[in-house]
Amino acid sequence: MGKYIVEFIGTFFLVLTVGVTVIHPGAGALAPIAIGAALMVMVYAGGHVSGAHYNPAVTLAVYLRGRFARSDVPGYMLAQVVGAIVAAFVVGVLNGPSAQVTAATVGSGRALLAEFIFTFALAWVVLNVATAKATIGNSYYGLAIGFTVMVGAFANGSIPGTAFNPAVAVGITMMGLSAAANMWIFLVGNFAGAALAAYTFMTVNPKDR
Repeated sequence: MGKYIVEFIGTFFLVLTVGVTVIHPGAGALAPIAIGAALMVMVYAGGHVSGAHYNPAVTLAVYLRGRFARSDVPGYMLAQVVGAIVAAFVVGVLNGPSAQVTAATVGSGRALLAEFIFTFALAWVVLNVATAKATIGNSYYGLAIGFTVMVGAFANGSIPGTAFNPAVAVGITMMGLSAAANMWIFLVGNFAGAALAAYTFMTVNPKDR
């Protein structure tokens, strides 16, 4: 049960940070730093308990790579999505009824490509710094993972509503930052990017099983 609680907590604070920094633009251009930092500290806090996925796509990648039990996949994904849903409700309370929220509008092709590429990057980094035999015991895994999300957020500044994480996508949809009709973009782009990262890792590291 502890690992599911950790996945809930980590995803909750990640989505909470997204909501409070993006809806109220006080953080301005620094919002990606806050989001990446939130993920980083939660990865360090929960990595020793659950592996600190906080992302259904990462859970899929670690499972396909062979370092995660199939029986835990549904529980992890459920905990992550519930954490995102609760965070979305809390963001609504913190921001108050006067918060102005506009759903992102962007071409589906551009958004799908961005979600695919940067979810691949995130899963690729996670697999290499947190699951590879050659990097066992390193102290930089949380920093690398958090910075990957920060880089993706900065790099896709012209494409609003990016997530690289299906649980975050659920959260921002509930907050009104993304239209429900866009949900397929996240599901397809995120899971496809994660799957490709897993198979690429296994191709590059055939002996790391």
